[in-house]
Amino acid sequence: FGWHSSALAPPSVLLSRLSVPAMAEPALKKAKTERVFLFSSESVNEGHPDKLCDQVSDAVLDSCLKTDPKSKVACETVTKDNMVMVAGEITTQAKIDYEKVVRGVVAKIGFDSFVDDLSSVDSKGLSDSTCEVLVR
Repeated sequence: FGWHSSALAPPSVLLSRLSVPAMAEPALKKAKTERVFLFSSESVNEGHPDKLCDQVSDAVLDSCLKTDPKSKVACETVTKDNMVMVAGEITTQAKIDYEKVVRGVVAKIGFDSFVDDLSSVDSKGLSDSTCEVLVR
């Protein structure tokens, strides 16, 4: 393809300036008329950290909206090695005990034991009573 420079020209102008080899013309014509979409999704199993994080973020949102329906909540939750961190931007009149919300979700899911030993068969990797809760 030959390409000529044109700063911020509309796509139709850019396409008209494109020198197309004869073999590429049918493909270019097809590309102009046919739209192809790629669909993908992610699925994780029960107990996966993503599920925990989603539930903690949802619980924070629910806690804010319960007291202040005008709350603005944009939070993310991260977890690793007996630690849960809630971070983001939250604007609310509600007084939220974030540590209580986090520990409540962790307990409800069933994470109740952490042993700092990779060979432990008793550790679930997170404990509602001993995990570090960070709020940023």
